[in-house]
Amino acid sequence: QVQLVESGGGLVQAGASLRLSCAASGRSFSTNTMGWFRQAPGKEREFVAAIGRFGGTAYYADSVKGRFTISRDNAKNTLYLQMNSLKPEDTAVYYCAASELRLGMTSYSDKNYAYWGQGTQVTVSS
Repeated sequence: QVQLVESGGGLVQAGASLRLSCAASGRSFSTNTMGWFRQAPGKEREFVAAIGRFGGTAYYADSVKGRFTISRDNAKNTLYLQMNSLKPEDTAVYYCAASELRLGMTSYSDKNYAYWGQGTQVTVSS
């Protein structure tokens, strides 16, 4: 079992930056592929980024590539999402999630993540 708690969301203006954190507890954090997903009002949850167990490889959605950076600190059991050049269309509830599968094509689907946080709201005003 893994417990995940996100933090760092808020209300910012377009062009600003935010860093989300996800604190993990329970079974070993370092054994899981970790991901960030987001859900905007009236839309389905979508993939944002994923990172492998050792942090060496990451995948990004095209919509955030070059602006967002996912990282992890296994010593602190914490996942991060650095978000730069935020746009109004980035407004959503952001969720971190843990998968027992190795990083790969399965990492793009929320169906392959067994553990989820409660989400943190990010609102970007124009």
